[in-house]
Amino acid sequence: MTLRRPRAVLFDLDGTLADTAPDLAAAMNKVRTDRGLEPTPYELLRPVASAGARGLIGASFGLKPGDEGYEELRVAFLDNYESAIAVHTVLFDGMDVLLEGLKAQELAWGIVTNKAGRFTNQLVPRIGLGHAGCVISGDTTPHSKPHPAPLLEAAQRLGLSPEECWYVGDDLRDIQAGRAAGMITVAAAWGYCGHAEPTTWEADVMAATPLDVLASIRTAA
Repeated sequence: MTLRRPRAVLFDLDGTLADTAPDLAAAMNKVRTDRGLEPTPYELLRPVASAGARGLIGASFGLKPGDEGYEELRVAFLDNYESAIAVHTVLFDGMDVLLEGLKAQELAWGIVTNKAGRFTNQLVPRIGLGHAGCVISGDTTPHSKPHPAPLLEAAQRLGLSPEECWYVGDDLRDIQAGRAAGMITVAAAWGYCGHAEPTTWEADVMAATPLDVLASIRTAA
């Protein structure tokens, strides 16, 4: 397909812009060690980091929302995370080059994440992303991804139509949300991706690195 050139690029946060898994996993494992349990191996937690508390508690305790004990674990995990939110979190390699490339082409960019504003508003400026054109958190609109509402809100705040935006994410729900919003979708294969194969998501663009996103923009019509 011929890609339409964007006027803005929107990004998921966890697993797309930033490698937040080390701090998320540490917060989850503190829940375990505070209860006298052995830490869950990092390699089991990293793939599900984009799913937040739901994914991490599922991998670490085998519980899902609604199960007995889940809510207590969720509250403890989130409190731990808030107290150490940017200890090891960094931008993915090449992301700074991508963002500079967007600036050089006079393209806007923003963040659309399912992370609650309680955390997003603290984390974004601390990892050098405070100059984002917009930041939409999981509780900014009544719906979170895969619903398109957060992406539509981001486009509106940038003063653009959804069709003028690309959305980049490392989870199937990101691609679903972008497609529902009418945006070009980009699968960030460098991210966490759950235990899924991103090539099955039917994204418009498959990007192995952040620089691949920049290359796709440069070749778009």
